[in-house]
Order: sequence, then C-alpha cells, then structure tokens
Amino acid sequence: MLLKRNNMTAGELAEQTGQTRQNLSNKMKRNNYSEDELRAIAAALGCECKITFVLKDGQEL
Repeated sequence: MLLKRNNMTAGELAEQTGQTRQNLSNKMKRNNYSEDELRAIAAALGCECKITFVLKDGQEL
C-alpha cells in the first residue's frame, strides 16, 4: 500500500534500502525483517517506524 502511495516499485525500495529485489521479495513473503530493516524501509517510504509493546490488558509501555 505504501509503495503505491509513493509511486515506488519493490525494486526501487530494495535499491534504496541496499538490498536486492529478490532478497526484499523473500522478506516480504516471509514477513521477516530486522528492526534496522524496518527503519530503513520506513525512511525510504517517507515514514516513521514506531515499535511498541502492548500488554495483554491493552496498556502500551
């Protein structure tokens, strides 16, 4: 969704985050990213990466 909004292809995102298109595609399929990768993707898409832990009662830490 963010790729479309930014008129960007997965290949362009891969290039901007310093990886191959195939590597990014594999990570997207597995939904398997490191925190650093998520931050790099967010930056390339003009977004902020916000990671939070939420307790089971719904309270954020």
